[in-house]
Amino acid sequence: MDWKIELVAIPVTDVDRAKTFYVEQVGFNADHDYRVSDELRFVQLTPPGSACSVVMGTGITQMPPGSQKGVQVVVADVEAARQDLLAHGVQASDVDVQPWGSFVTFSDPDGNTWALQQLPRGRSHVPRPGPARQSGFSAPARPLRPACADLSRPAAER
Repeated sequence: MDWKIELVAIPVTDVDRAKTFYVEQVGFNADHDYRVSDELRFVQLTPPGSACSVVMGTGITQMPPGSQKGVQVVVADVEAARQDLLAHGVQASDVDVQPWGSFVTFSDPDGNTWALQQLPRGRSHVPRPGPARQSGFSAPARPLRPACADLSRPAAER
């Protein structure tokens, strides 16, 4: 059974500022921006080519703004990605070359940090099919609910 990460919460202080940063400066796609109530706003953004999105907004997470550290994204060319960030006004680190990949880091206006990784030649981030393994987890007693189910109720009641 595959377990795929679908959505990662990014805690921010100013949702509009963060959305502008991620869309206009970093290059994420704006998927959704729903204001359910004054207490709940759901903004979903996706990095280009990614199967996993990020969510930010009001009433989304209890993490303090800026506390999401080290979210990692794989890119084909880390130097080109770095140059694109710099060209759009994002402060990015120099390329750090390691045996397991080359890295560039940056942070958003709240201090949430990101790492871009270019994998070494011949390595892929796509999991290879293999024999099933025993996970040690049993099936849940009831079905799991989607991450954004029933957003009309306050987070404390969900």
